[in-house]
Amino acid sequence: MRRITRWEARVRENPGHSRWYVERFRAMAAQGRDLAGEARLLDAMLERGSRVLDAGCGPGRVGGELAVRGHRVVGVDIDPYLIAAAREDHPGADWRVGDLAELDLVEQGEEPFDAVVCAGNVMTFLAPGTEVEVLRRMGAQVRADGRVVVGFGAGRGYPFDRFFADAAEAGLVVDLRLATWDLRPFTADSDFLVAVLRRPAAGPEDTAPAG
Repeated sequence: MRRITRWEARVRENPGHSRWYVERFRAMAAQGRDLAGEARLLDAMLERGSRVLDAGCGPGRVGGELAVRGHRVVGVDIDPYLIAAAREDHPGADWRVGDLAELDLVEQGEEPFDAVVCAGNVMTFLAPGTEVEVLRRMGAQVRADGRVVVGFGAGRGYPFDRFFADAAEAGLVVDLRLATWDLRPFTADSDFLVAVLRRPAAGPEDTAPAG
């Protein structure tokens, strides 16, 4: 049986939460607020026209900006209301309802992604106990040596040390630790983490035929 995510639990407690979340970011966009920091960092890592998975895309703020910048974006989120908003506000990307703990796009025959971005504290809204599986599945969606970029804040019930242990268990290598999306260094006192993870390229021992 699928586990209920913390986000779904919050929406059940407050049915208007998803609408509030969408309208919050629409209002900030209307005010001219800079909402593209995450997308700028990803864009700097990628060749133009790269294939990007926005994992936990919400109403499409990050993936929509990446699509405007010329990338091929697929966004996945558990909340149908947020996906509907993404389709309305950012029609240049492919938005889908789905659980990150069940991600299997590549396994279903789709082209591997050059990168996965998981912003907006998504890791802290997963179903408890699914963090390793979500990280493993995100890693499985990228090409060999592709990147998984994750950002979330402290004080949300998911300590950074545990995240790094979970990433290692999921088979991902940490390339870079940052404290912000604008490249400030991560320290022991940082209250936010942006982790650039990598799916290691297969070595000879991984590709040799069995027997």
